[in-house]
Amino acid sequence: MTDRFPGAVLFDLDGTLLDSAPDMLAAVNTMRAARGIAPMLLSELRPHVSKGSRAMVQAAFPDLDPAAWEGWIPEFLDVYQSELGRHCGPFDGIETMLGRLEQAGCVWGIVTNKPEYLAAPLLPMLGWQDRCRVLIGGDSLPARKPDPLPLRVAAERIGFAPAQCIYVGDDERDIVAARAAGMPSVVALWGYRLSEDDPFAWQGDVLVDRPHDLCNAMAWPRCHV
Repeated sequence: MTDRFPGAVLFDLDGTLLDSAPDMLAAVNTMRAARGIAPMLLSELRPHVSKGSRAMVQAAFPDLDPAAWEGWIPEFLDVYQSELGRHCGPFDGIETMLGRLEQAGCVWGIVTNKPEYLAAPLLPMLGWQDRCRVLIGGDSLPARKPDPLPLRVAAERIGFAPAQCIYVGDDERDIVAARAAGMPSVVALWGYRLSEDDPFAWQGDVLVDRPHDLCNAMAWPRCHV
């Protein structure tokens, strides 16, 4: 722990900064309605959001032949794009936490597995386009999380060594990527998780219950350098 805020923080997007599950739910329910299937509940889809589009299609259509899931992903992404930003918003406490980081002179950015063409339009919707210093999407580079490449590139683009940044995410792949990049990590316990997930086993440097907790400099792990 440290009594100073970190100089740079990189965040996952869905399930960490953004409660995007309502947009995702609108997309899968549009697909289900087109096939005469009753709507899915938000509580049923929410745990799968951080696992990506494939996991959400599987959750929405559990009776579908597994060989067909891959072919439905483009349809899901197209429908989701039409719902983008219509129902979602930052988690409670995120704006306060980001403002506190900015007041302390911290630089922040986003590294997500969401395709960049879907992540980038959200920034002006949220008022983050001039605040977020770097955005790396799942299609921005040859590799995505849990590979450490996106985190390393993001750190380089904001002028920091990976060990000088902290990564915050709600999925095991986030913590695996951070560790491989040599970057301290924060597990966002407010995010999306399956019931069988054990975030304590991910070996993040710090586990945090609420975004507001990160308004306290003492809640952040110490950078390695």
